[in-house]
Amino acid sequence: MNNTPSPSAAPRIPFVELVAIVAAVMALNALAIDMMLPALGQIGEELGAAHDNDRQLIIIVYVLGNGIAQLFFGPIVDRFGRKRVLMWALSAYVLASALSVFASTFSLLLAARAFQGVTTAATRVASIAIVRDQCSGRRMAEVMSLAITIFMAAPILAPGFGQVILFAAPWRGIFIALLLYGLMLALWLGWRLPETLSKENQKPLRAGPIFAAYGEFLKNRIAFGYTFASALCFAALFGYISASEQIFLDTFDLGNAFPLAFAAIAASLGAATLINARLVSRYGMRRISHTALLVFIIANLLHLLIAATAGETFILFMLFMSVSFFALGLIGPNASALAMEPMGHIAGSAAAANGFAGTTIAGFLGGIIGQFYDGTTMPIILGFTCLGISAFAVLIWTEKGQMFQFSEQPEPSKEKP
Repeated sequence: MNNTPSPSAAPRIPFVELVAIVAAVMALNALAIDMMLPALGQIGEELGAAHDNDRQLIIIVYVLGNGIAQLFFGPIVDRFGRKRVLMWALSAYVLASALSVFASTFSLLLAARAFQGVTTAATRVASIAIVRDQCSGRRMAEVMSLAITIFMAAPILAPGFGQVILFAAPWRGIFIALLLYGLMLALWLGWRLPETLSKENQKPLRAGPIFAAYGEFLKNRIAFGYTFASALCFAALFGYISASEQIFLDTFDLGNAFPLAFAAIAASLGAATLINARLVSRYGMRRISHTALLVFIIANLLHLLIAATAGETFILFMLFMSVSFFALGLIGPNASALAMEPMGHIAGSAAAANGFAGTTIAGFLGGIIGQFYDGTTMPIILGFTCLGISAFAVLIWTEKGQMFQFSEQPEPSKEKP
């Protein structure tokens, strides 16, 4: 049976406002991660982080909380409704931000950050479900593409926002800014957002169907393979993010120019998402994602070779990171779409499983890479290279060796990995 609610049964949200709502909710996540980056050193020093690399945990525990919690919120939003869960999640986000403001020890801050990650997991699942209620097919893809395009401004600008706040206030001011953003978003959605899940489409919370849906996702070769490969790729992203403050401040001594360098690399990721929609209809999701992954591997192998022999420079790092992030911008949306392609009949649970696996695996492996930071860029480049090669091997297994094909036909949904 198809579990996807009928878009016609849901109250209609104007197209422009729907895009704005999804983009604003998605920005919660990017702001909570990237606004922190300029302040990690101050936070670690004031709250007594035992080791310099421990300050990366401020990012990693948030990402892990976000990833793990997504697994639970898919069934919850299908049972209790999109708006109700979203409003409770935004209230909890404001509370988590307040707890971060008043955290007196490093351990208490990490606990508040993990809680904050859990709250944004709920907002992500609820916002995707709202889009699914409102539209389907190409219209849904259009909404998500426009929302992601707007959302990409957040990771580009967020470190700069954080740095501006640090000019005028201590690091706790960043969490006050996050609190105010969450509060304003809650007021807006409480006023404008209708409940988009009709009563007849509410699903009971029963363990059997929930576990069956997640089991089907794991048994599907395409869904499992592309989710795992995407997670390996984005582990590189999280490894870079967790160590970026140390790389730009300690390795390259950029000082207050750090947000500009971070934004320049993030812009390449945004550029890739912008052009992907134009490329995908011509070349297909498989061909684009496979080619982008191969470019990612070659770029990092070349970067590793040059850095190990001739030495690393700031310009060299920026060039190769920009190429890598451009490739990630092409891999991410296509791999996610391919993973979801055979899962239309269990879209809500599949989206939660995809988000859980992708974010949790990526956050865990990215955290490991970041912890190997030794004052040079070599651990990051080596991590990028190993993760890229591993992801390509997973896709060879997923596609049974038939790489770079244009066809977007999914495997039968019952095939085991």
